[in-house]
Amino acid sequence: MANDQMKPIATLLLGLNFCMYVIVLGIGGWAMNRAIDHGFVIGPGFDLPAHFSPIYFPMGNAATGFFVTFALIAGVAGVGSLITGVNHVRSWTSESLPSAASVASIAWALTVLAMGFACKEIQLNVRNSRLKTMEAFMIILSATQLFYIAAIHGAASIRR
Repeated sequence: MANDQMKPIATLLLGLNFCMYVIVLGIGGWAMNRAIDHGFVIGPGFDLPAHFSPIYFPMGNAATGFFVTFALIAGVAGVGSLITGVNHVRSWTSESLPSAASVASIAWALTVLAMGFACKEIQLNVRNSRLKTMEAFMIILSATQLFYIAAIHGAASIRR
């Protein structure tokens, strides 16, 4: 009975995480597109600067490139964990738990890595409002994804 009480919580966290991961992917896609379109251009006959970074973003600070890259990777892994999570919530048995828990754990680890770069970007202090939004979502997602992993373990003792 207690295991069935976790199913609505897991479903709520599943929907919440899906919305936040989609927003992170949208903002991250915008930032990556802007970096590609307005990035560092070197003309013919010019040498690279001494401190050239291949991950150059025209907005933000030195951590922006790493943050956006890992946020996009974490977003894709998060959406993948939500796909297996839907299957687990539908069946809600111990047989569907390992795949949902493993993919969710990988997505959480990547989200925490992106959150670390978000904290570094906050410390460096020069960024626009879209990047601030993406930082906030990554920090919130690191907690809600962990709560989601705890909630889906509610089916561990159920066998059908």
